[in-house]
Amino acid sequence: MCTLKKRGNLFLLTLTGDDQHRLNPNLTSSILSALSQAKAQSTRGSVLITLAEGKFFSNGFDIGWAQSAGSKQGAAERLHHMVESLKPVVAALLSLSMPTIAAVTGHAAAAGVVLPLSHDYVIMRRDRGVLYMAELDIGLTIPDYVTTLFREKIGSASARRDLFLRGLKMKGDEAEKRGIVEAAYDGEREVREASVRMAEDLGKRKWEGEVYAEIRKGLYPELCAKLGLGTKVFASPRL
Repeated sequence: MCTLKKRGNLFLLTLTGDDQHRLNPNLTSSILSALSQAKAQSTRGSVLITLAEGKFFSNGFDIGWAQSAGSKQGAAERLHHMVESLKPVVAALLSLSMPTIAAVTGHAAAAGVVLPLSHDYVIMRRDRGVLYMAELDIGLTIPDYVTTLFREKIGSASARRDLFLRGLKMKGDEAEKRGIVEAAYDGEREVREASVRMAEDLGKRKWEGEVYAEIRKGLYPELCAKLGLGTKVFASPRL
């Protein structure tokens, strides 16, 4: 599951435990609840950092849970349910009224890459962990909102191709070089410290959260359309 802790203006959302943080309905519901809580408590200068304990940031959808349905139809229905359950998490992060940072200190695979990429900034570990879109290797297609997320978040067509059509396991240095992550650091502590430094710097700006969220949504119009997110006009000038 996950926890949410508030430290000054920073919200720390942590995927807890040493498991693979598989994105089954229980975990996505827990993440949604934490994001809703952060939004309700946010003020000017709030920033969210998402972290994970253990070897994995997230190893994607819970395929084991899907297969435990006992039939191909039941497994397909459970898989579809997970795809639809992740969609509101992406929407919640896209519309959250504060800057967001994913501190990726372990492996992120398949749908587990979607979660950090839904944040404004991704900071990754250089010495351990990869970004790996495993769908081609395990025989699954990719939902349209996920391909739209990657298209609007990752500017390099060759990087998208290598992730989707080569199944490349991309390490931190390469992800930084290709513009997928903001920076890569040598260890878990360094990633967490860099994430906090960035969050504190962003928080000092004391931006109006709703204005920030609407500007963010305006950057990703196709994704917002896929997620059913509308835009609003806010005027909160500080002159």
